Amino acid sequence: MLRINWANLRNSHETPWFILDIVMLGLLTINLIWLLFDGLYGTEFVNHQLEKLTPGFEAAYAPIHRNFILVDLVFISIFFVEFCFRWIVSIVRKEHLRWYFYPFLHWYDLVGLIPLGATRIFRFLRIFSILHRLHKFEIIDLNQTAIFRFFTFYYDVFVEELSDRIVVKVLTDAQKDIAAGSPLVDDIGRRVLAPRRPVLTQWLAGVLNHLGQTIHHGDNGEAIRQHVSKSVGKAVKSNAQVSTLTFVPVVGKTIEKTLESAVTDIVTQSLVNLLSDIDADRVDGFINAGLEEYTPTADVLDKEVLMIINECLELVKSHVAQQRWKSELVKKEQAIPDRPE
Repeated sequence: MLRINWANLRNSHETPWFILDIVMLGLLTINLIWLLFDGLYGTEFVNHQLEKLTPGFEAAYAPIHRNFILVDLVFISIFFVEFCFRWIVSIVRKEHLRWYFYPFLHWYDLVGLIPLGATRIFRFLRIFSILHRLHKFEIIDLNQTAIFRFFTFYYDVFVEELSDRIVVKVLTDAQKDIAAGSPLVDDIGRRVLAPRRPVLTQWLAGVLNHLGQTIHHGDNGEAIRQHVSKSVGKAVKSNAQVSTLTFVPVVGKTIEKTLESAVTDIVTQSLVNLLSDIDADRVDGFINAGLEEYTPTADVLDKEVLMIINECLELVKSHVAQQRWKSELVKKEQAIPDRPE
């Protein structure tokens, strides 16, 4: 049910416009119902039934039907005056960039004023325009109406079904291009990554520098040191030459621990220095050195990358093809309480 928010109506200072909208809604409803009745009256079946059931009314309405264009002109005159009035107000309020924008934006109001059967249908749009204006000022809430939810749901269904099929078709064509040997990986490297190589190398150098600073300071650095210490400890204990130090009387164990601690600090500090000293030029040099050593076996990696892309597209297609509106409809049906028998 459509409810009026009186508090928002008072706060919006749109009460005069609200009254005008209600009056226009009433006139539009009367006009459209009258148009429908007059159209039915013009049919032989309805005219014959009225003549049988209410001959007095049929005889009285016959002159009105023959001159209905004059009756409609009365409504058209009222609608036209209201349209001109709103146009003047929009100019005074400077609602649009140009004074002549209003009739272009409300073209359906003008078309609906033409007294022809095909154009009178546009008067329905005036009703929607008024309701939208009241909804915009939160005087009414169309979201709470059953008819609005009905049309919104089936509009979403239509859009989802149409868009899903378009997306699936596009992804299928992309998969066909990949299967046909489209040089996608090369194009990505040449057209996407290569122009952004300076930015990527600078970013990678910054990440490595930040990683080096993080290792050098803070809890993360301590975790790295502990890991390096464990690794060095295992290496020292498994080394035959170093393990002989344990046989040195008194100081054997101390020397081993000191050596282990020193190697841990050296390895950790070397890692910190390596990461902190890396800049964009060195990263770029590493990339160049790696590319120069490119071998035909890397074609296998290209194929794997293409397979990954193809599988990802297949997952996207399966996800897009899911009809989510059906699950929403099931949820709505489950949310409706069972009616008592």
